[in-house]
Amino acid sequence: MSIKVLITPRTFGSSSSGPADLMRELGYELVFNPYGRILTEEEMAEHIADADGIIVGLDPLSKEVLARAKNLKVISKYGVGIDNIDLEAATERGIMVANAPGTNNVAVAELAVGLMLDVARRISLCDRMIRSGQWSKQQGFQLQGKTLGLIGTGLIGREVAKRAKGFDMEIICSDLYPDYEWAESIGASYMETGDVLRKADVVSLHLPLVKNTYHMISTEQFAMMKETAILINTARGGLVDEAALLEALKNGVIAGAGFDVYEEEPPLNSPLRELDNMVLTAHIGAHTKEAATAMAYLSVENLRAGLSGSAPKFLCNPEVVEAGGGAQ
Repeated sequence: MSIKVLITPRTFGSSSSGPADLMRELGYELVFNPYGRILTEEEMAEHIADADGIIVGLDPLSKEVLARAKNLKVISKYGVGIDNIDLEAATERGIMVANAPGTNNVAVAELAVGLMLDVARRISLCDRMIRSGQWSKQQGFQLQGKTLGLIGTGLIGREVAKRAKGFDMEIICSDLYPDYEWAESIGASYMETGDVLRKADVVSLHLPLVKNTYHMISTEQFAMMKETAILINTARGGLVDEAALLEALKNGVIAGAGFDVYEEEPPLNSPLRELDNMVLTAHIGAHTKEAATAMAYLSVENLRAGLSGSAPKFLCNPEVVEAGGGAQ
């Protein structure tokens, strides 16, 4: 009997056929996302019913979906964040969950810096105005000499810091687990999150979405920020209370924002789309040829390891292996 693998990310294999070819050589039967979009829970439940493994993007793997996955042994995340996966439910069912850290750090960091420049210099607004027949010289501000506040100094946050140094920005940061050696090496300073919000000209979020980080930026936090500050989010939409963000941008509590992620994706009905001081991109942080290739190969390696009975290198629930679960 063949090993069936469901592949949901739409960009999987877009830059190289190598990862899919490798799985075929291993004898896997590949089933690709037929919809050209993120699957719904019901669609996921239908397609995962007889799958042995899955390479998943942002599609929902809730407790209810996983209950329908009778043969599932390995979930391999095409990316880093696993907030769309019910890790507890997967662990209870003996399903290994692995992710692919380190594959899209540069891609996401470069987009974060691009959003900073766009918001600071009003690039997208000028583009829209010229296309509509208007010629208006929008005044922005330079990044040079400004203070960048990083909330989260994991792999992506550090890549952002590295690039910000090229703009001669001062770097302040907060993290639940500060790395003072890294901070000293790059000239950054750790402080409490509230102090970062008060002092930074640009605040950039680089945290996972978990219970304690949901809506961590809301009305109270916007009130702490400078009126001239901008907020960048390339992490997860749920980190920011979008209703509070809307009010902050409309009322001049902060100057602008650049987001690649949203509470609801796509944000087709979001009033944020109507604001001139808001720049929006379509969750493209990891969407470069280089990152897509690296994520694909690592997600395949994680999947192969799990299906062969070994612990994937980047296993998120090691207790499954410790308890003797996973593929046998």
